[in-house]
Amino acid sequence: MKQLFTLLTLSILLVISCDSIKKKTKETINKSGEAVGKTASEFIEGVSEGIEETLKCEVSLSQALQDQGLKTGKFTVDNDTTGGKENQLTLYLIFENDFKKTLTAKAFDKNELEIGRTRLDVKGNAGDAGYYDFVFDKRTYIEVRSKIIIE
Repeated sequence: MKQLFTLLTLSILLVISCDSIKKKTKETINKSGEAVGKTASEFIEGVSEGIEETLKCEVSLSQALQDQGLKTGKFTVDNDTTGGKENQLTLYLIFENDFKKTLTAKAFDKNELEIGRTRLDVKGNAGDAGYYDFVFDKRTYIEVRSKIIIE
């Protein structure tokens, strides 16, 4: 009888300790998984930003326009409404001075060959800012690592 009691006690202790070990193992795995997930997310985000930075287009204003108080903000390259593919530059312009002029946008590919040119009448008062669409010929494809110069 004493042996049966001892065996039963040992069995209960074994079950309890197994549950405790299982629980601690699960908690450790969850914490490790969470840390790995955060690290992987940060790594992937860093890689994505690096790729985006490497592949993005560059937009710049001529020195003459900068001297007249024109500045740029965010820009995007999209499809125009006539069926062109990646042929519309939408550029945020900031006016430090009153401004009225026809701007010319020249697009160059990654090998610095001119691939398109367009003009746009732009008018703004000092302190104003807004988005302006430079639509290139629908055959112009502003590819990754292109450069656009506004004159």
